[in-house]
Amino acid sequence: MLHVAHKKPDVQNLFGIVQGGLDPVLRDICVRGLVERNLPGYAIGGLAGGEDKDSFWRVVAQCTAGLPEDKPRYVMGVGYPLDIVVCSALGADMYDCVYPTRTARFGSALVPEGVLKLKQNAMATDERPIDPSCPCMVCKNYTRAYLHCLVTKDPMGSQLLSYHNLSFMA
Repeated sequence: MLHVAHKKPDVQNLFGIVQGGLDPVLRDICVRGLVERNLPGYAIGGLAGGEDKDSFWRVVAQCTAGLPEDKPRYVMGVGYPLDIVVCSALGADMYDCVYPTRTARFGSALVPEGVLKLKQNAMATDERPIDPSCPCMVCKNYTRAYLHCLVTKDPMGSQLLSYHNLSFMA
C-alpha cells in the first residue's frame, strides 16, 4: 500500500511515527515494528507537550536508543531551546516547532537568559540591542526601544523578532 500512496519516492521520504505515549512497553513495540520496515527515517510522536521534562526526555532517549543511528530521527513538535539541546544529545536529528515565531508574535525575543518581553514599557527607552552578543541583523540594526514601538503598533515587529528568534535557535 505504501507504494500507491507514495508517488515521489525519489524526492520525498515517508517517516514512520513512533507512538505509545509515556508507556515504555508500547514505545518498544512500536519502535521494533517500525525498524522492521526499514523506513528512510523515523519520527518520535505521540507526546502532547504537557508531560514533565523528565518523562519527555526519557521517552526520547528510549526511542532514539532503539532507532537506527544511520537514519534521521525526528522529534515532532519540540520547540523550547533546552529541549532541542537535550534531544540532540539524546540522538535526535530533526525538529519542527512554532515556538520561536509564536513567541515573536507575542512581542518576545529569545535571549540566553530566557525571554525578553519587548512590549513592556521599560523597553520603550532601552537603546541596547536585543542581545549584544547575537550576530543577527536585527540585533545589529535595531534597538529594544525601536522594536518595542514596532511590536506594539506594527506587524513588522513580529517579523523582525521572528528573524531574531530563528537566528537564536539556530
